[in-house]
Amino acid sequence: MNKYYIYIIRCSDNSLYTGITTDIDRRMMEHKTKSKLGAKYTKNHDFLRLEIYFMTSSRSLASKLEYHIKRLSKVDKEKIITSESLNILSDKLDINNYVKVG
Repeated sequence: MNKYYIYIIRCSDNSLYTGITTDIDRRMMEHKTKSKLGAKYTKNHDFLRLEIYFMTSSRSLASKLEYHIKRLSKVDKEKIITSESLNILSDKLDINNYVKVG
């Protein structure tokens, strides 16, 4: 079974970045080191910490969750982080397809 991780990281300016990966440790290192493989956003916004991440078994499900999280306001993204759940998105997708990992 493939594993896809959807994550939210906090940058040093308190902004939030959401992304997808199949290897969470490698991806965090890319963000931290500003690797050429890292996101353009985190090259200009210093990585502070991984706030939360969820796992699912398909790229399609991961992309759907990433899409919906990216459309949320910062306030609503903070609610996902503090509540450690995707309940805020339960009207948009089946949150049972995602497991909170970290």
